[in-house]
Amino acid sequence: MTESPARWKRYWDKHSGDYDRQMAFWDRKLFGDSREWACSRAVGDVLEVAVGTGLNLPLYPETVRVTGIDLSDGMLDVARTRATELGRDVTLRQADAHALPFAAASFDTVVCTFGLCAIPDLDGAVGEMVRVLRPGGRVILVDHVASSSRAVRLLQRVAELGSVPLAGEHFLRRPFDQVTARGLDVRERERFKLGLVERLVARKPA
Repeated sequence: MTESPARWKRYWDKHSGDYDRQMAFWDRKLFGDSREWACSRAVGDVLEVAVGTGLNLPLYPETVRVTGIDLSDGMLDVARTRATELGRDVTLRQADAHALPFAAASFDTVVCTFGLCAIPDLDGAVGEMVRVLRPGGRVILVDHVASSSRAVRLLQRVAELGSVPLAGEHFLRRPFDQVTARGLDVRERERFKLGLVERLVARKPA
């Protein structure tokens, strides 16, 4: 990884105050019920990578135990306030998705919604998710990805010329490829909005 974690920590700290407003727009216009879709499939001990401001916290079943990590302390401060208001017992800690501070096989479910697009090393982050997942456990991913339309992919490529250096935002990623390359069995997969949005559930071999 060549990009400085400190730079992106500062970036997300700065944007922690307006993140919820921005995501509310995209959830309405593009992502639909994807957060509910992801959280409803979580079971047991759950790790949410790039938990951000905790927008998913009210959506998890009461039966799961949630741990969330994020690079940004500013985002985590908002998430802690949200957890307190919900009366939800959640473990939140600052950590880098490229080096998760957990032992192998620590969680039954790993969730990441709209985070892999902005994590510098996609393959490294997916590798860490798989490492901390118990055998038979599930990875649940939702993100915007490379479109199924060639014309839209061209626009995404042009957009990345500015979005990647300025905000670390990638539009042409395919997390499905990283998941399958690591031997996980994809149990559910959906794409919509010209293939721009992908959500999937994959199981780690027992």
